Amino acid sequence: MDFQVNVPTDATDDQGTAPAVVTGPGVGMRIQSRLPQMSQAMAKIAMLLLETPDAPLHLSITELAESAGTSPATVTRFCRTIGFSGYVPLRVAVASDVGRERARETWSEDIGRAFGPDDPPTEVLSTLLSAHTRSLHETAELIDLTRVERIAQRIATCRHVDMYGIGGSATMAQEMQSRLYRIGINAHFWPEVHSGLTSAALQDEHSVAIGISNTGRTEETIQMLACAKSTGALTVAVTNSPETPLAQLADEHIVTLAHEQFLQPDDLSAKHSQLFVLDLLYLLIAQRNFGRTTTTLAASAVAVSPHRRSGRSRRGFARDAGKTAAAPVHLDDAHDKEPA
Repeated sequence: MDFQVNVPTDATDDQGTAPAVVTGPGVGMRIQSRLPQMSQAMAKIAMLLLETPDAPLHLSITELAESAGTSPATVTRFCRTIGFSGYVPLRVAVASDVGRERARETWSEDIGRAFGPDDPPTEVLSTLLSAHTRSLHETAELIDLTRVERIAQRIATCRHVDMYGIGGSATMAQEMQSRLYRIGINAHFWPEVHSGLTSAALQDEHSVAIGISNTGRTEETIQMLACAKSTGALTVAVTNSPETPLAQLADEHIVTLAHEQFLQPDDLSAKHSQLFVLDLLYLLIAQRNFGRTTTTLAASAVAVSPHRRSGRSRRGFARDAGKTAAAPVHLDDAHDKEPA
């Protein structure tokens, strides 16, 4: 079943041209991600749209401004702040959001809909791939590269990095810690609150502490990050919304998105988004210490190379039995935590 949402017929933007096709995250997520940086006047508009998401479909720009207690010019600035060129492109995006929501509510075919118990494997595969891909695209849309670069610079020059995560987020923290350690960053991860608090209490203004939690509400992670912050360390939250307690506590935050949560409580699309932003952060750190990065990765690869089989045939291995020779070095091998 297809749904149509009518957009007002005056659908031209502020410059008189037709609006572009709407892509990227939904309007609500855009608003939430930018809300902490908004002025008081724009925040009034944001709260109005979060409470009444379809308001732009029924109100002109002047009427919306009056409802929010602001001016039409402020509404236009608000639209640009959340990534639209003007009010009409915002209305088109809202219409698109409403259409998707109606489709989900009636089980129509849509990216990110929940799995049904009788769905064929091909449909499960397609839906899962679409949802994970969308999570990555939406996360990329919301990444503040200036912020991530700032965090990368601090980590590249800091004395110590602590990483905190519980449950599935601990896996992400461990992966990031391993990568940083292999490029010469003094990094440690703590999946247990008592050990994590002990380490957090020993940090200082030359340290960076990173808390990872998809919900941003894991109490142990919040406690560890709060302890590190009390020592003067730069604190960073990796979570799904800037409004979560973890993000509100941290000095800096990086937002990750998971479009749907299929199988609670361990939706892997959330972890893909976490790994995506952590990988970006890792690469930006590596760029800042490029000389040391290449040296340490090469040393790591050489160290583990005797434990890897080369691509030769079984006959070649038999012929060379008893010989000890290092396999070719590949820098990507240095990222593996254990010999394959």
